[in-house]
Formats: sequence, C-alpha cells, structure tokens
Amino acid sequence: MKFSTVVADIREEGRTEGRQHWQVRLEASGFTAGDNGTLEAVARSGAKLSIPILGVVEDGGEIWLRVEKPLMAGTQVTACVESRGYLDRN
Repeated sequence: MKFSTVVADIREEGRTEGRQHWQVRLEASGFTAGDNGTLEAVARSGAKLSIPILGVVEDGGEIWLRVEKPLMAGTQVTACVESRGYLDRN
C-alpha cells in the first residue's frame, strides 16, 4: 500500500552503537504496530530520499514510525507499507 501524507511531528528515540534513532508521526497513517516499509521524500537539494521504517510504535493512541534519518515536521512524504502484517489484514 502506498499513500501521500505529511510529517506531523518528530522526536529522538535514542542512540544505539553511536547511531541516533528517531520517531516520526504522520498526519495520516496506514501503518499499525508490527508493520515496516519506507518513507520517500525529496530533500531541499532535490535529491530523492528513501528512508527505511525500522518499526512502528503505538504511544497514547498515536502511531510513530522508527527511522534512522530525521524528517522535519511539514515534509511531504510518500509512505509505502511493505509488511506482512498489512498483507494479513487485507
């Protein structure tokens, strides 16, 4: 499943082995806990970005996507749900 949306919020999840991990929340999300996939965006430079989603976390009724690269709030993205969990639901 593929859909367009906007990054609503971002927060730092933490660091492991010297690498930062982030969580982003989308304005509209087709993801549920256990899913994975990618976020596609275009950088200010015009470069296309493909950011793997490492996991999905539900926190207070909100869905947060775990990523290694931060995306600023307001960034337009195309989200691709590629998980087995999505296929099992449909």
